[in-house]
Amino acid sequence: MAEKLSKLNFDKLVEGYKDNFKMYQVLDEKGKVVDEKTMKEFSDDELVALMEDIVWGRALDERTIILNRQGALANYATAGGQEASQFGTLKGLEEGDFLVPGYRDIGVSIKHGLPMHQAFMWYRGHVGGNKYDKDFPMMVPQVVVAGGITHAMGVAFAKKRKNEKNVVLAFTGDSATSEGDFYEGINFAGAFGVPLIVVVQNNGYGISVPVHEQTAAETLAQKGVAAGIASIQVDGMDPVATYAAARKAREYALKENKPVLIETLTYRFGPHTMSDDPKKYRTDEELNEWKKKDPIVRLRTYLVEKGLWEESREEEIKKEVTKEARQAIEKMNQEPEMKIVDLLENMYEVKPQNIKEQIEKYKAKEQG
Repeated sequence: MAEKLSKLNFDKLVEGYKDNFKMYQVLDEKGKVVDEKTMKEFSDDELVALMEDIVWGRALDERTIILNRQGALANYATAGGQEASQFGTLKGLEEGDFLVPGYRDIGVSIKHGLPMHQAFMWYRGHVGGNKYDKDFPMMVPQVVVAGGITHAMGVAFAKKRKNEKNVVLAFTGDSATSEGDFYEGINFAGAFGVPLIVVVQNNGYGISVPVHEQTAAETLAQKGVAAGIASIQVDGMDPVATYAAARKAREYALKENKPVLIETLTYRFGPHTMSDDPKKYRTDEELNEWKKKDPIVRLRTYLVEKGLWEESREEEIKKEVTKEARQAIEKMNQEPEMKIVDLLENMYEVKPQNIKEQIEKYKAKEQG
């Protein structure tokens, strides 16, 4: 039955959108279980492995910041605080699943299989950081905001056509949802029914621009409605919730051949990049409130109470990361310096005349 225009209230219509997107959570800020049924889906070993991954991610973030300050690496987009959104979500994937990361997702890319020294080469802008084996199920981290979504959709479409039983997971940030590529990607994915999972890591800011200045939408999950795809909002500081959400999304995407949008409510504790000063656009009070929701503290509290974790293990992981990073830097430094020809050779598969001319020009210079 049609509605009566005499009852129309535009303000109430908009206010009601957010009611369809309640935040999913398994562990609250105090480390207490609020969803027993979902928690029982995980074994003790799975939860310990999850804890090891998020501690590893934090340790790598801290080590990379040091390497940046030492001048060993170029600019770095920090990820501390977002471990649940990144590593928790990644845990929901299985072997052969394809990852499309953004520039803040280098740590999770390494966990997915990218050699650490190659990730460090990417930070230096070395072409070798972008050379992957054809069978490696990951794209080079995308720097263009929202640029990876259309690529991820294409990979997912190909997997459906080939009848491969794997999904594609694409990470992006809150500001990506204000870009055309984001909507084009999820709209195509919805229209053609492909096994794509898009994770929008909503850390509250697009560099220095708060989310509420980017969009009037009260949730970013609701942006998936226009594309007709399943969309949810998850506590992005709860590693168990992100793990569970990704696992359920993967099962649905494969079974139904349909995409899923997951908005994770998270926060980056550090600057946008090492050239950024977050004190110019956010307060210490805000930061401290979010630190109370720290995913590592939350899961640690739960595991310690169950007798499954000791903080000494965290120190061991930090030492392991320091060693891994040192070895990666040494291996990276053994690679030959990138030449201009190396860059030009990788710009086009079919090279236009002007690029061919530049290649010849720089070959002569570099060989002379």
